[in-house]
Amino acid sequence: MGMERFMELYETVYKDMYRLAYYYLGNPQDAEDAVSEAVLKAYENFASLRQEEAFRAWIFKILVNQCKGYLRKKNGKESYELKAEPSYHPSLEDYTLTRDLLSGLSEEERRIVALTVFGGYKGEEIAKILNRRHSTIRSKYRRALKKLEQQILAEEVHS
Repeated sequence: MGMERFMELYETVYKDMYRLAYYYLGNPQDAEDAVSEAVLKAYENFASLRQEEAFRAWIFKILVNQCKGYLRKKNGKESYELKAEPSYHPSLEDYTLTRDLLSGLSEEERRIVALTVFGGYKGEEIAKILNRRHSTIRSKYRRALKKLEQQILAEEVHS
């Protein structure tokens, strides 16, 4: 599998890669840098990929590791805050509501919700990206949805 095939596969994921990097890092320039470095690493190791079907999960795992490295360098520790996608400009009210709702979730739950809702990934893909068991991802996602549902119901009662 050569460069042409790599580029064909990359074309199918590059927008989602940028979106995920932006959610992780919250800065468009850092997101672009992380994607560029992840793509370079992936290309250098493309020959080691045994199954093309695994390309998406494989390259996203590289990207997640790249983002974690950026956060460690930047903050001295890993932190995660969900950011709105740059092309989406929420109102202050939308942003505040989303931030408040997601703040009730653990860091890992926020990642899983972001990958599912905003990235469109399935549980098995998320398990590969985050290097967790699929059953763990499923249960954490269900728990996160339950928490969000309770928060929304509580908000409705108070308004």
